[in-house]
Amino acid sequence: MILTDYFAKIVYIRHLSQNPGFVEKALKLKSTPLFCAGISLRKITEMLSRIYRRNFCTCSPRPWLFVGLGNPGEKYKGTRHNVGFEMLDAFAESQGIQMETVHCKAMFGKGFVNGVPVLLAKPLTYMNLSGESTGPLAAYYKLPLNRVVVFHDDMDLPCGVLRLHPKGGHHSHNGLKSVIYHFRANREFPRLRIGIGRPPGQMDPKAFMLQKFNLTARERIDAALVEGIHALKQVLSKGFSESSKCFNTEQKYKHIRLQTLPT
Repeated sequence: MILTDYFAKIVYIRHLSQNPGFVEKALKLKSTPLFCAGISLRKITEMLSRIYRRNFCTCSPRPWLFVGLGNPGEKYKGTRHNVGFEMLDAFAESQGIQMETVHCKAMFGKGFVNGVPVLLAKPLTYMNLSGESTGPLAAYYKLPLNRVVVFHDDMDLPCGVLRLHPKGGHHSHNGLKSVIYHFRANREFPRLRIGIGRPPGQMDPKAFMLQKFNLTARERIDAALVEGIHALKQVLSKGFSESSKCFNTEQKYKHIRLQTLPT
């Protein structure tokens, strides 16, 4: 193979790599210069995959990483402590992003939302060790922490009320504690707080978090998931600061309306 042919192939691969789904498209084009030049299918796939990951990390705009916190397994599905997982799943489904691979100890998917690259992850480490997945993911994709949004349950908000915050502490949330620890004590990463309300009477908060939602609470959470999807799309298109101001104002009035109602 002469040198000019080699560089022509690299340019061609880079051209393909600028478009979502380029791997699938390239492998269908049996008459492309790559195949005509005799490069094997396996070699083409390897080259495309390497360039795709590099371009996804360095493309403009820079990718966002959305991380939903929760516990894996059927035992915890539908519990209050797992609303971070639910929000992540709802967003992925709404955008047609498949969560089919395991990467850095997380169920993982990636795609584009209106041209903006987004990475989605649900740590499989169990809640208290969420940082063991989130920290390496952010490092792997070389993301600044202001491009990492963590979704988590919050007892300080009424059930179904949401908040977008640019930074903050862990407020005794063990999942957030772990994430902060693996971000080297850096707390300046955005969060989507998902209200689950307070336990009734003298009920143990841990038992409350691991309960499934009753009918009224379930309806509020389902409505909140829809609102959260819209808010996250705004974050991707307008940025976190501008989106959060408008969204939090709307949620403030919802907070006032719901805080005295039983769940």
